[in-house]
Amino acid sequence: MVSNFFFAARLAWRQLIHDRSKLVAATLGVLFACVLVFMQLGFKDSLETSAASAPAKMKGDIFLLHKQTEAMWRPVEFNRSLLMRALGNPDVSAVHPMYISLGQFKNMDTRTKRTLMIYGFNPDADLMDIPDVSAQRDKIRMKDNVLFDRASRPEFGPVAQQIAENRTITEINDYKVNLAGTFLMGTSFGADGNVITSDLNFHRIFKGRSPDQVDLGFIQLKDKTKADKVVKDIKALVGDEVLVLTYAELVAYEQAYWNNTAPVGFIFGMGVIMGLVVGMVIVYQILFTDITNNLAQYATLKAMGYTQGYLMKVVFASAAFLAVLGFIPGLGVSLILYNVAERNIYIPFPMPPQKIITVFCFILVMCFGAGLLAIRKLKAANPADMF
Repeated sequence: MVSNFFFAARLAWRQLIHDRSKLVAATLGVLFACVLVFMQLGFKDSLETSAASAPAKMKGDIFLLHKQTEAMWRPVEFNRSLLMRALGNPDVSAVHPMYISLGQFKNMDTRTKRTLMIYGFNPDADLMDIPDVSAQRDKIRMKDNVLFDRASRPEFGPVAQQIAENRTITEINDYKVNLAGTFLMGTSFGADGNVITSDLNFHRIFKGRSPDQVDLGFIQLKDKTKADKVVKDIKALVGDEVLVLTYAELVAYEQAYWNNTAPVGFIFGMGVIMGLVVGMVIVYQILFTDITNNLAQYATLKAMGYTQGYLMKVVFASAAFLAVLGFIPGLGVSLILYNVAERNIYIPFPMPPQKIITVFCFILVMCFGAGLLAIRKLKAANPADMF
């Protein structure tokens, strides 16, 4: 059985290298499909990673979010009194409001304005798991002081360098602020940059906002193991206006918006499918042409006693060779493109081993699917018609 497959694979390899130009064309076709799938999955994974960049930094056990809030980059406000109700639960140790909104940041050099995300909260609460922010809480207590995300897009200007040069005065929403320091969080598909400040400074920047209208409510528990029970209890206290989410549910809620609701998630998923379809068509054309050109030889093999199953092994072995030959350079090209994408859009493009294995399985199935379609032509290899 093993030797039979080995001889079929050897015949398939010799058949492939017999016409080098077709082999190169088929390899390039698989490579193209491989790169396309890698890039679409890369964008999809970067979407999930960046979508979770903000909620993953939140330090809380339970969160309140207005039920009409689709994603954190455009929250719907709810009344602070709903958050205060949670204090009635004996397992709750503290509650804190956070204010979130998009604002217009003025580049100090070009004077142009660009939208970024602004987070405001009581510095004493320490609501974000970002070491730079925790270390600089005293700075944002001071009037008009803000912290700037140094991983923001370069269109905001060389802010870290400007702070080092003591050029710290700029404007957000036409309100003068002082850039007191930087932190590291990262951009997302919803925000090109981030600013963190105190709740008091937030309301100075957004003069029309009322402190009684909250965007995200933090609930901290005395015993974190009781989170599921407290969630049920708080739902009964706050009613149907807000969502009551655990930390994991908050992260999943944000990712679900980008994957399932926002068009970009559907586009990336469709791109993966289209890449596989295009690759399958290319490999099918190569294998079908190869079978057609060697139909007489296949008929001869049948006349010599080789079975249809053996010939099918030859075709599938050819498909497997094409998958490997296209995948290896495709992986290399994708790694380069991932690096280029990270440098240009400032969003992480992870390449974990499971993604490499997944894409290889996709490519292998794609090539086998093309082979399955192409073997129908083998039925035409009838020795009686050839001799």
